[in-house]
Amino acid sequence: MATTKKSKRNDQRREPGLTRQRSLVLDVVRTEDVHPTAAEVFHEARKTMPGISFATVYNSLRYLKEAGLVREIASFGRGASRYDSETYRHDHAICSACGQLVDFDLPGTVALLRSAARASRFQAESVHLTLVGLCPKCREPK
Repeated sequence: MATTKKSKRNDQRREPGLTRQRSLVLDVVRTEDVHPTAAEVFHEARKTMPGISFATVYNSLRYLKEAGLVREIASFGRGASRYDSETYRHDHAICSACGQLVDFDLPGTVALLRSAARASRFQAESVHLTLVGLCPKCREPK
C-alpha cells in the first residue's frame, strides 16, 4: 500500500527548537509526494528562501535525521540518498528503471525480524525492507 504526504507547506508549524532553515527543510521533506534527495530539497527550499545554501540543506537534513524527524533511505549504489518524513517502521519499493520510491507496509515483518536475528545471531533493533524491481509504469510494454 503506497502512501502520500498529506500536509501542505503553508499548514506546517515550526517544530520547537528548529531554526528557520531547518524548519523549511523539514517542511519540504514533509510536503513532497516523493522521497526527495538533498538536491531536490535544496531546489524546493530556494523557492521560499533564495539565500539558503546546499551545505545548510545538507546539514539540516543530517540534524533532522539525528533528531528523529526524518529518515534517510540509503541508495544502495543507485544514486543519492532519499529522505522520508514518515519515521515509523515501514518498508520501501524502488524501481530499478526509473528510481520511483514508494512506501508500503508488509505484514509479518516482526516474524521476519526474529528469523533474521536468529540466523545472524544479532540482537535485532529494527528491519527495513527495500524491494527492488520494476514499477507498474516501467513494466508496461513500449
